[in-house]
Amino acid sequence: MAENNVIELTDSVFESEVLSSDIPVLVDFWAPWCGPCKAIAPAISRIAEDFTGKVKVGKVNVDENQETSIKFGIRSIPTLLIFKDGRIVQQIIGAVSQDEIEQAVNKSL
Repeated sequence: MAENNVIELTDSVFESEVLSSDIPVLVDFWAPWCGPCKAIAPAISRIAEDFTGKVKVGKVNVDENQETSIKFGIRSIPTLLIFKDGRIVQQIIGAVSQDEIEQAVNKSL
């Protein structure tokens, strides 16, 4: 599993890693106790690997980073947000297929 391509995002680095990024960023809002979050984790890792250099991929643990979760109105997880130029350009809520995530990522390129 290629977890090493997925950045662990925290409240303190969110702005520099995501909002100031010069490439699109796929952000996975998740929690360790969330079954659907675990179900899509392998797809998130594969996307991070497949889109290396084109898209940055990060995960926000909603339990540990409530400031960021509240700022973006995260009410259910998993929620995937794609940021481009500091703005949300795509949003996916719930466990979806890798294909659906890839289509959203491709739209942001």
